[in-house]
Amino acid sequence: MRPAAVTAAALAAVSIAAFQATPPHAVAAPVTVARTDRLTIPAPKAGRARPLVAIVAENEGAETTDFAIPFGVLRESGVADVRTVATGSGPVQLMMSLKIRPDQTLAQFDAAEPAGADIVIVPAQMKPRNPALAAWVNAQARKGAVVMSICEGARVLAHAGLLDGKRATTHWYALKGLEKAYPATTWVRDLRYVQDGRIISTTGVSASIPASLALVEAIGGRATAEVTAQRLGVAGWSAAHRTSDYRVSRTDVLRVVGAMAAVWTHEKVEAPLADGVDEIALALTADAWGRSYKTKVVTTHQGLAPVRSKRGLVILPDDAPRQGRFVLPTRAGPPAPQLDAAIRDVTQRYGPQAARFARLGLEYGAPGS
Repeated sequence: MRPAAVTAAALAAVSIAAFQATPPHAVAAPVTVARTDRLTIPAPKAGRARPLVAIVAENEGAETTDFAIPFGVLRESGVADVRTVATGSGPVQLMMSLKIRPDQTLAQFDAAEPAGADIVIVPAQMKPRNPALAAWVNAQARKGAVVMSICEGARVLAHAGLLDGKRATTHWYALKGLEKAYPATTWVRDLRYVQDGRIISTTGVSASIPASLALVEAIGGRATAEVTAQRLGVAGWSAAHRTSDYRVSRTDVLRVVGAMAAVWTHEKVEAPLADGVDEIALALTADAWGRSYKTKVVTTHQGLAPVRSKRGLVILPDDAPRQGRFVLPTRAGPPAPQLDAAIRDVTQRYGPQAARFARLGLEYGAPGS
C-alpha cells in the first residue's frame, strides 16, 4: 500500500469518513445567528402528546455513541417517544462495536407515520451518501421535522442539501474537508452544538451527551433536563467548546501507522451483555476502548441470545464469552462518568498515547500531546 494510503487508512478511525470525497454545492452568503446554549423545538404534530423522535442508521454502519446516547438520554428523560429506524431490514452494525436490532425500516416507519417524525437524529454513518438515507431525511425535513446530526452525521445532511445556506458544525477532523466540499454551509467552530432553523448539528462523538440534554430541555423544560442530567451523572450541557484543542500532528500519524502495523500488540476485549445493561455506559466504554488502536471490542453473552438494554435497545451479541480474553471493567453508578473511567483504564493498559487517540476520536477532554 502506498504511504499516502496508509496514512488515510490510519486516520480514518479518528473520524468515520474524513477522507470521503463529496460534491460541492453552490456558494451562499453566511447566515448570522446568535450564539446560544438553548435549542428550540416546535410543538408535536397534531394528535401527539409528545414529540416522536426517529434515530436513523444505515444498516452497514453507524457510530455507536452517536446512536446510543440520544436514544438513552431521551428515553431516560421520558419527554419523547423514541424509535430506532434503519435503511433496510436486519441488524444495524454500530461502530466501534455494538450490533442492534432497530424498531423499524424506513418503509415501515413511513407506513406507520405518514405525517413524519417530529425530530430526526442522524448519527455518523459508514456510508453517508446512501441515496435511500439522504432521500428519507430530506423527506422528513419537508414534512416539518427538526433534523439533528451528531458528529459526522453532518455529511448525510450536507449530501441531502439540508445544510445549504445554514450554519453547522461537525467532528473537528472533518471540518476542513467539509468546508471545501460544501461551501454553501457556514462551518462553525468552538460550539458543541449549533441550531439554524430546523437544523441542529454537533461536534464530535462525545457532543451527543450535551446535545441530547439540550434537546431534553427544549422539549421538557430546564427542570426535567436537570433531573435527567443528575441521574446520568452529567454536570451540565453547555455548548461551549474549543475546537483548536483537537489536532493531529505528524507524530500522531506516525504513531497511528505504527500502532496499526503492530498487530501483535492488538487484542480482542469483551464487553459482557445482560438484560438491563446500561446502553449509555456500554457505548461510551466500547467507543473509548475501540478508538485506542489497540483493541477490537466484542460484545458477549452466553448462548448468543439478544439482550434488551436498560432503556429498551435490543443488542445482538458478537460472541460467547471466551476464557483468556480481557473483560472490560464495569462499574456501578451513573453512566456518563464511565467515559472518564474507560479512558483511565485505556491509559493503564496501553499507555497515554492510546488514551490520546481515544480522546481525539471522541473529541473529548484534553487530548494531551
